[in-house]
Amino acid sequence: MNKPVLYLIPAPLGNTEVSAVLPQDHIALVRTLKYFVVEELRTARRYLSAMELSPELIELNVLNEHTPYEAYHGLLDPLRRGYSMGMISEAGLPAVADPGAELVALAHKERYEVVPLVGPSSLMMALMASGLNGQSFVFHGYLPVKAALREKKLRALEKLSAKTQQTQIFIETPYRNHQLFQSLITCCSGETRLTLAINLTLPDAFIRTKTIEEWKLNRPDFEKAYKKKPCVFLILA
Repeated sequence: MNKPVLYLIPAPLGNTEVSAVLPQDHIALVRTLKYFVVEELRTARRYLSAMELSPELIELNVLNEHTPYEAYHGLLDPLRRGYSMGMISEAGLPAVADPGAELVALAHKERYEVVPLVGPSSLMMALMASGLNGQSFVFHGYLPVKAALREKKLRALEKLSAKTQQTQIFIETPYRNHQLFQSLITCCSGETRLTLAINLTLPDAFIRTKTIEEWKLNRPDFEKAYKKKPCVFLILA
């Protein structure tokens, strides 16, 4: 038997064809797997079914923000028994802004091979399309929920960006995108550039870079047109 591998399998960022997410050779590889660790059962089953994997022939185990760390060890049991397995997050790349990173760390600790497959990354696509600094950048994940703390953090990130000319990247739960946008135009300098990258890879994708002052004059409709749609925010002061 070949040495077992933990494959990191990218997932669609929305309702798109599997062939738009994974190359054909990767799809063929995924079809050889039986064991998967997934963030959400329903969407993972639908995704794997689209790759023609029979639900009764595969085993799915859940790993999300509610999974206690003591349960992580058991998730790698297929590798210990000599079987390769896959990991799938809810959307995009596994282990990026995702609890799967700790499982990958555990696989490395136990000396298993980890192989990332090609697929969409909303963070990298947003950076590519932003026109901001792609040589020096940092991803901060989610900012504080409370407005005062969020605005304090944004001012600190803007100050850091101005000092280093480093692009600052962050995200928000889709239903709070409007609040984050409001904080940005309230507390950032009018000359700071802000990129909004919304619903990437989908037919209604929207990517624009403008100064804060320009955004104040032409605000995106987060309440209707882009309601509850994922957005990547990037700033460069």
